[in-house]
Amino acid sequence: MQLTFNAYYTLIAAVIVLLVGRWLVSKVSFLSHFNIPEPVAGGLVAALAVTALHQYNGFSLAIDDGLQNSFMLMFFASIGLNADFSRLRAGGMPLVMLTIVVSALIVLQNLIGVGMAVALDLHPLIGLVAGSVSLTGGHGTAGGWGPLLEELGAEGASAIGLACATFGLILGGLTGGPVAQRLIGKGCKTPGRASLEDSSGEIAFEQPHHTRLITADSALETLAMFAGALAAAQLLASVLGDALAQTTMRIPVFVLALGAGIVVRNVLSGVFNVVVFDRCVDVIGNVSLSLFLAMAMLSLRLWQLVDLAIPLLLILAVQTAVMVVYANYVTFRFLGRDYDAAVVAAGHCGFGLGATPTAVANMQAVTQKFGISHKAFLIVPLVGAFFVDILNTLVLSVFTALPILR
Repeated sequence: MQLTFNAYYTLIAAVIVLLVGRWLVSKVSFLSHFNIPEPVAGGLVAALAVTALHQYNGFSLAIDDGLQNSFMLMFFASIGLNADFSRLRAGGMPLVMLTIVVSALIVLQNLIGVGMAVALDLHPLIGLVAGSVSLTGGHGTAGGWGPLLEELGAEGASAIGLACATFGLILGGLTGGPVAQRLIGKGCKTPGRASLEDSSGEIAFEQPHHTRLITADSALETLAMFAGALAAAQLLASVLGDALAQTTMRIPVFVLALGAGIVVRNVLSGVFNVVVFDRCVDVIGNVSLSLFLAMAMLSLRLWQLVDLAIPLLLILAVQTAVMVVYANYVTFRFLGRDYDAAVVAAGHCGFGLGATPTAVANMQAVTQKFGISHKAFLIVPLVGAFFVDILNTLVLSVFTALPILR
């Protein structure tokens, strides 16, 4: 029995998930104390309910994938539209350090995955699936690399990859908040509630629950920028897709949406002196992020995780533990051992196990409680969306070319 939601019912269900999540976070002290994102809290309840129905009578839920992908692209476009070149330059050395830290983790995840796969008598390439393919890479990378790994001998790589990415999405949302809570509790000085506004009086992107004043004209102009960025991303995806069809390299559309957003923003403001309404971009971006995560949680099929072999679950458990330790003792220290570094560590858990939207949701949950972190919201989306897929592709290309893994 499968219930299929069209776009309207998918949107209604996602809003209900967000409202349930908001209520849970406000009422359950554990969720608020450990900064669990509202879409993850509400989404887990929905996923558990669907799983219970599936076990009872075979029920499953299918949502409108097009709407989910659209909100994902809107969110990444908003990150690009918020990043002018002066802010990119401001990333400086922290941006470089985070890129290095993330690169090392990608290699470590694959070494752990392959090593444990061999030790547990699985195909070595399954270790890559349970490594950076599905964890740092997420659902998109798992879906893209799955068929290629199956051709190389990793039977069922596509299905296993999506299941592992589902596992990572949940754990990425559950671990980031507690990691930041622990690090902040060790003595990091926080900005506090007084930091809700920056020096220009603008409410920061890191504060999704605070009121922003926008007008119909600014909303219309901002939507036009979003449309331009998404259209450019779609065109680039078509052109690059044909060019890369015969190679193993894949460039996700959301990376192109983020890049197109940066180009649109800086051409309009830098060349034509157009005033970009950041507050309106923030509102649309935050709404898109929340709805995308709610829909992603609604589409989870937790029973697929039950079907995974015990050895694979052991690999994923170790990967999760390594991610938490790595965020605490490597990411935090290399990024400066301060409040910004703690927020970055929460974000790294999000995209190191799940996806960049999860990383941003983790950081928003932390900054909503302790104050803004401009550095974290500048460098984490850039690394998580821009550099990580390029780095992951390069590392995976090297691993899959090794004869010992065939």
